[in-house]
Amino acid sequence: NRPEAMNSLNTATITELSATIDELEKQPDVKVIIITGTGDRAFIAGGDIALLRTFTPIQARDLSIVVGKLFQQIETSPCVVIAAINGYALGGGCELALACDLRLAAEHAQLGQPEVNLGIIPGWGGTQRLSRLIGSSRAKELMFTGERVTAQRALEIGLIDHVYPDDQLLNYTQTLAQTIASKPQTAIQMIKTAVNNGMAMDKEKAIQYEADLFGLCFTTADQKEGMDAFFEKRPAVWKDE
Repeated sequence: NRPEAMNSLNTATITELSATIDELEKQPDVKVIIITGTGDRAFIAGGDIALLRTFTPIQARDLSIVVGKLFQQIETSPCVVIAAINGYALGGGCELALACDLRLAAEHAQLGQPEVNLGIIPGWGGTQRLSRLIGSSRAKELMFTGERVTAQRALEIGLIDHVYPDDQLLNYTQTLAQTIASKPQTAIQMIKTAVNNGMAMDKEKAIQYEADLFGLCFTTADQKEGMDAFFEKRPAVWKDE
């Protein structure tokens, strides 16, 4: 919520965002979190360069660790987190979007990792999450050149999931959020856990991990309700337990 600064991230906004996510996660009726930028120009235009240019090496590393914890909080949240990219998502803004579960963008949005143009590298998870999402070669090209890509190109390379007309982005995002929120959250959370944790394992271990979580599903009330409802030809009434 810093439209005058293109919603760039500084220490105050990082702290505020982390606290907001903490608070939302404590509310049992909150199942999906949507992150978007204030105004129509930027989702998050990156880190606050005016602040960063004053940093010592130790300060830069320490901020990277702090931001890394925020993005890890987003990535591992029990809620599904959707980035509604309503404008520029550059540098740290793109890195925040990468930490979200899903990324939807307005047609005029632009994404990129332009840190090389400042003589630095993406330091808030970008070198790792971007490579895992779109492949190392395409990720390197984006980071080597520092070029921005349009929303349509981002969709083509798998950087985002959907593109919508600018004035319809939030409506479509909310519709998707409502669809996800209507599902049994025990299963949703296990899906998120299986995918996220499995990505850090070799395939054999990841498949075994999936089997373990599949078995755990059969300890839940939602598994019984879902299968009973299927055979009784009625809508399931989820208990999220």
